[in-house]
Amino acid sequence: MDVRRVEDPADFLAAASPLLMADEARHNLMLGIAGTLRDHPSHYPDYGLWLAEDGSKTVGAALRTPPHNLVVARPRHDSALEALAAAIDEELPGVGSAQPEADAFAAAWAAKTGAKPRTHRAQGLFALERVEHPPTISGRMRDAGGADRPLLLDWFEAFAEEAIGESPGPESAAHTVDHRLEAEQAGVSLWEDGRPVSLASFGNPTPNGIRIGPVYTPPEYRRRGYASALVAELSERLLAGRRFCFLFTDLANPTANRIYEQIGYRRVCEAAEIVFES
Repeated sequence: MDVRRVEDPADFLAAASPLLMADEARHNLMLGIAGTLRDHPSHYPDYGLWLAEDGSKTVGAALRTPPHNLVVARPRHDSALEALAAAIDEELPGVGSAQPEADAFAAAWAAKTGAKPRTHRAQGLFALERVEHPPTISGRMRDAGGADRPLLLDWFEAFAEEAIGESPGPESAAHTVDHRLEAEQAGVSLWEDGRPVSLASFGNPTPNGIRIGPVYTPPEYRRRGYASALVAELSERLLAGRRFCFLFTDLANPTANRIYEQIGYRRVCEAAEIVFES
């Protein structure tokens, strides 16, 4: 088995697509990021793409956009993850992928480097094909624009602090928000009820789907159905011409998981963000 680093995201997608499209929902993160690398190269100026190959067949794939964690695909053979771990010649802060491949790569990386893997966050990966509408509530959805940028920056940072446990910093938040506002197949929607009360972002399209996230409602506006109404309406709009909408949830937040299930999202698999500690 050989591992090669690929420089061209289009070449990476062409070679990895048979592996990734065997389970598009499971691999939506890798497909979406690789597509962004291909279509919007300035968004991730630094990246790494690796393929594990058995003859002419791709049996494993990995992707990273520093400073973020590595993402790995479900391999055709378990040995592909060991081969990738052996071949990747750079420091990794962690791996974030579906299970069990996240744990399997973490074990291979620990055996190589002596790092200690620690699960930072257990996640659920959900996909939706048809919206089940929640009860009607007051307010309406609208697309966010440039005038909303200060609010979006505040809410994106607040989401990261709450969901991830750390602030991305104003520069990182601005980079993400500006891309969502400017990219053709990305955006941010707001639910308004006299004022903006909830946010849902989307982007990273796959061949047949698109990912929603982050979703954020400030604490003072929660438990009023705003996020449910917003995600349901946004999902229905995004499904026009697509088969799927995807999103990740924090399994430690049963309320959010229940909200998404009630509007038609179904769990595809579990995932994990695993950090590597020295």
